[in-house]
Amino acid sequence: MSGNGTTACDDPLQTAVWRLRSRACWADAAAMLPADTPAATLQRAALLVERCLYTERGWAEAEDALRTAEAQAHTDEERGAAACERGQLAYAATLHGVRDRADEARAALGRAAALIPPGAVGRALLDFRRGLLAENLAHSPQAARAAYRRAHAGATAHADPLLLSFTWRHLAGLSLRDGELAEARHGFAESLRIREELGYLVGTAPALASLADAESEPEASRLREEARRLFRLLGGVPTWLARQLTPPAPGAATA
Repeated sequence: MSGNGTTACDDPLQTAVWRLRSRACWADAAAMLPADTPAATLQRAALLVERCLYTERGWAEAEDALRTAEAQAHTDEERGAAACERGQLAYAATLHGVRDRADEARAALGRAAALIPPGAVGRALLDFRRGLLAENLAHSPQAARAAYRRAHAGATAHADPLLLSFTWRHLAGLSLRDGELAEARHGFAESLRIREELGYLVGTAPALASLADAESEPEASRLREEARRLFRLLGGVPTWLARQLTPPAPGAATA
């Protein structure tokens, strides 16, 4: 989830990496990056960590890439960014039931918070990931909402539209949980709009499915069918979306 979905100065390499990443080709994107600079090794690790979250595979490759990035980090900003990725990998492993690494996730994100000052570019992503831990591991929606709001403000300040698509979606999810349908619908719609504008194909199906949860019929069914189409197009990625998109069995009662 690192990066803003744009290519600074139309860098051909970053343009190619973004196109592959947005189409769920994380390994191919990572293979394009050089291995001789802290920035490149960190970006490579971030891509492979993201692949773990979306596909539930590639854990060993992500660990190797992360260790390389940690070894090459020399400044506080680089060390903080590496710690943020370490926390995200531990979070993903815990979330997907690979291994309980919740304590490691909290410690790594805490380390990142000590290294990345408030207002810095990487702070918004860190705040968002701390919100994920609060929501999904600590089951504290209040703490999650506060973290997502900080991340949202930071993403706005640093013009990071991709991260904004995530903060909109997760804030909307909390609103839906509280029964605030209009607010949820607005947030989900904003998330979907941004992802479609960026061409973030791998994140579009989840955005469609989330918006469907806040819509009434027949719009909800139309959105879910479009999400299923994209999900199949990308070979069943993200894997966790399958449960949300599974249609009811024929003849099953519906609420």
